[in-house]
Amino acid sequence: MSNKIKFHLPGLRYNFPLNMTLVGMMKQHPEWFRQDVVIGSFFGEFPTSRWNGGRFSGGDQCDAEFVRRVVSTVNAAGIPIRYTYTNPLINEYDLEDDYCNFCMQVADNGMNEVLVFSPVLEAYIREKYPSFKINSSTCKEIRDPDALNEELNRDYALVVLDYNLNNQFDLLEKIEKKDKIELLVNACCIPNCPRRGAHYREIGKQQAIALKNRTCPANHQIPVPEWHCEYGEQNNIYTIQEYPTFISPEAIYEKYVPMGYTNFKLEGRTANLFNLIETYSLYLVKPEYQGLARLEFERQLWQHKVISINKPRPGRFTR
Repeated sequence: MSNKIKFHLPGLRYNFPLNMTLVGMMKQHPEWFRQDVVIGSFFGEFPTSRWNGGRFSGGDQCDAEFVRRVVSTVNAAGIPIRYTYTNPLINEYDLEDDYCNFCMQVADNGMNEVLVFSPVLEAYIREKYPSFKINSSTCKEIRDPDALNEELNRDYALVVLDYNLNNQFDLLEKIEKKDKIELLVNACCIPNCPRRGAHYREIGKQQAIALKNRTCPANHQIPVPEWHCEYGEQNNIYTIQEYPTFISPEAIYEKYVPMGYTNFKLEGRTANLFNLIETYSLYLVKPEYQGLARLEFERQLWQHKVISINKPRPGRFTR
């Protein structure tokens, strides 16, 4: 794996059909895919997890059998799952959450990973689930090269870089353990988004309310506050390409890999399915096969009823 270019891809629930379609296509048509590309992990949560950070999935939850099936299916393909447990509002009471601990127990086989932000949660996971690889979250917003090198010297498998540093090559050269850095290449946030931290905290509040509502009768439900961001909410894989934080597939091969960077993250846990198909095709598939790959994604997802195509209803000619 050391010479491979590892892409970490979004979604454990909603993107599960798409991701397993990708796994099958990479086996069936390896000639379609870029040289040395492998799947480093599938990341996310089984919503709604109290420890989750980064995206709010609406408040529903998965049943136990689904969690077991996804973990076993992904791991059987030789791919780790990575929980994004980066809620910045975690407290000691939250550590005993039954659902999150169940998800950890199901994946506690020495193969899987967890992304952390809260020191309280990190200490708990290290003690209770020592088989998990621990990764350091971009939510820490570490921008000083000396502080980054200190973080890389800690007991983390990977450190996800603040996306604002993506194309600051003078700083990137100063990073000592480049193979332990993960770069978020397709951030939908604008550079230096002034609401990024507030958004993470709001997601923690939304989840807490949604989970509390699950225990309350309908007439005692608390409205979950909505979040709207004027800085990037409507972005997609094409609108972000002018941002200085965007990393193109060509740059990955021509600049980052020669420097020693080999871990790249594609965000999109709650993204539109068709935007994800475009994103996967752009980064993982050779340009000359991207049209074929898009069609195969769509065909298989239609065949498995993930995508539905409505036909005109039959009628009868009348005057």
